[in-house]
Amino acid sequence: MLTTRTLLLTRLQRSFGVQGGCLAWFTSYLSGRSYCVVINGVASHVIHVLCSVPQGSVLGPLLFILYMADLADIAAQYNLTLHAFAGDNQLYIHCKPENVQSAVTNVQQCVTDIEQWMATSRLRLNMDKTELIWTGTKHNLSKIPGSGHALTLGRAHVAQSDDVRVLGVQLSSDLSL
Repeated sequence: MLTTRTLLLTRLQRSFGVQGGCLAWFTSYLSGRSYCVVINGVASHVIHVLCSVPQGSVLGPLLFILYMADLADIAAQYNLTLHAFAGDNQLYIHCKPENVQSAVTNVQQCVTDIEQWMATSRLRLNMDKTELIWTGTKHNLSKIPGSGHALTLGRAHVAQSDDVRVLGVQLSSDLSL
């Protein structure tokens, strides 16, 4: 079974062209890690880290972004836009009311591919946090057929929300704040 470290190093090579001394530096940085906790001069047992990036590492966020970069390519295959912020990802698609069913199909297929990619990348899509909102003018929203109001993603059914929170901002379907 591939480790997270092996997957990340492979992506650094394949997707970003990291080679030679630079790849050796990343390999060294991600290998042979251990940690312990010291309180009042007393140290806990040393724990050897088999995978992952050191907690609090300056490179941690950058390496996570590089690790997750394939998601944007998957979204683009389905004409979706991906917005990623830390561990949260949002998919957007623009369509006319008469093309809602085609947009729904694209989103469902994209999420299926993302879920498969995540499984092979030792990650899991959290369907409990998945939300759906249709936005537009009241006139255009009234044209969306009833079947376009929800998504079936794998075994999960995602109902339409009237509002969602995006980076702390509450958005409603008519885009009022």
